[in-house]
Amino acid sequence: MTYDLVRTERAGPRPGVRAERVSREAGGRLVVDGVSLAPPDGATVGLLGPNGSGKSTLLRILAGVLAPASGVVTLDGRTLADTGRRAVARRIAVVEQHATTQVELTVRDVVRLGRIPHRRAWSAPTPHDERAVREALARTGLTERAAQGWHTLSGGERQRVQLARALAQEPRELLLDEPTNHLDIQHQLDLLSLVAELPLTSVIALHDLNLAAMFCDHLLILKEGMAYAAGTPAEVITEKLIAEVYGVRAVVTQEADAGAGRPSVRFLRG
Repeated sequence: MTYDLVRTERAGPRPGVRAERVSREAGGRLVVDGVSLAPPDGATVGLLGPNGSGKSTLLRILAGVLAPASGVVTLDGRTLADTGRRAVARRIAVVEQHATTQVELTVRDVVRLGRIPHRRAWSAPTPHDERAVREALARTGLTERAAQGWHTLSGGERQRVQLARALAQEPRELLLDEPTNHLDIQHQLDLLSLVAELPLTSVIALHDLNLAAMFCDHLLILKEGMAYAAGTPAEVITEKLIAEVYGVRAVVTQEADAGAGRPSVRFLRG
């Protein structure tokens, strides 16, 4: 079963990144099985599903890090192979779950890494490069931390730096793989609020259904590598789906202060 989150018909190639019936094997089994995804321009799309459902693999396929065994990923109607790795890196930025380095880097150094796809090897940063870094630091609230060492930061601060590095790429598409893992509640809300407000198309792998309902415009639910359901949070997050996909009981309500179509999930014991 596949889902296309773009519901309007258009003539010719559709803009942005698009996966059409992509599959990928690992360890002798299909970890992504015939999934299609076409995020609407400027939308925040959440990828949800249990561990092992294929969320991270699908993100890597969208980014061009992994090649699908079947199906195709296109960018503005051209395959990623035809687009070229450098051009893809200029358009699509990725924020991984964890980022580590053994090198002593400052926050500014890390954010400058986002400019690599736009520069020739060994070339000095241009004024535009430095402006993009400054703007990324400002947007993520890190201007005052620019000279601070990466290793001195908390987990939440490091995630913000990784987001700033991605923004310095000046992408049009942003892919985030469980960016709220190991963050406290305040940092989770701060990070997702920032992402949801960006004028970019974002695809975020998440575990928390309530966070997905709060910040995502559309959801794609994966189960055992296959697309199980797709739509708005109100359409997708139901008690029946939670039982079928996650194997748990829950009560789903519409919170008065959560905005139209924003459900709230309360899990039940037993």
